[in-house]
Amino acid sequence: MPAPGELVTGNAAEDTVPFRGWLVGHFVPPEFGLRSTPEVEVKWGVHPVGDSRSGWGSNEATTFSVLVSGSIRYEFSDGQCVRLVRPGDYALWAPGVPHRWFVEREPTVVFTVRWPSIAP
Repeated sequence: MPAPGELVTGNAAEDTVPFRGWLVGHFVPPEFGLRSTPEVEVKWGVHPVGDSRSGWGSNEATTFSVLVSGSIRYEFSDGQCVRLVRPGDYALWAPGVPHRWFVEREPTVVFTVRWPSIAP
């Protein structure tokens, strides 16, 4: 049996609301226990049709995004375009790679992991 503070359970869709979809990372306050960490960031991204990040963004972490449902298009500043259309499709990119994304056809859920969790 885990000791107090060694096990956290919940619902990703509910628990991420105050943190713009992020479930684990440096930006989760310490009172959330194990969810607050500088080691990794985990996001449960729920996106309606038309949702996007139209401006270029990048971060200093490795990023791994896996499609749970729906479809999403990622564009990278080098001209590459990647569409995740089947559950389990993924994209993995290095720190500092400028990217943007678009949800065009259907509501979409993406599970994203970034490491390490670096405060801005």
